[in-house]
Amino acid sequence: MTRSEADHSVFYRHSNAGCIYLVVYVDEIVLTGSDHHGISQLKQYTCHHFQTKDLGKLRYFLGIEVAQSNHSIVISQRKYALDLLEETGLLNSKSVETPIDPNAKLLPSQGELLSDPEKYRRLVGKLNYLTITRPDIFFF
Repeated sequence: MTRSEADHSVFYRHSNAGCIYLVVYVDEIVLTGSDHHGISQLKQYTCHHFQTKDLGKLRYFLGIEVAQSNHSIVISQRKYALDLLEETGLLNSKSVETPIDPNAKLLPSQGELLSDPEKYRRLVGKLNYLTITRPDIFFF
C-alpha cells in the first residue's frame, strides 16, 4: 500500500486486478476498491494482526451517512445535522437567514458569562466540521 501525499490517512494500491483504497481515522477504517480478492486478503491480514471487526457495507463514517446501490453512492450529513440540532434543543426551531442581527455591536463588558463554556466550544467545533465538509453551507 502507498500513502497518499494529499491525505496521510489514505492508502492505496493499484494493480492489474484493480484498486484498493484504505482510509484510517483514529480507530475507524474504511476499505473499498475494485480488487475484491485483494480486499479480502487485506481484511484477513488485518484481522490476523490487529483486533478488528468487519461491519459490512459502509453506512456511517465521521458524521457522513453513506447509502449504496448497485449504480451509485449517496453521501449525506443529514443525521449529523439533526443530531446537532437535537443536542442543542433547536430541533423544532424555525429557520432564519441569520441567527443574529448583523448590525449588533457586541462588547466584551456586556452580557452574561456562559455557564458551561466547554459545551459552547464543542458546538463551535461541530459546526466548523459541518461547514468544512459541506461547501454549500460554508460558502453562502
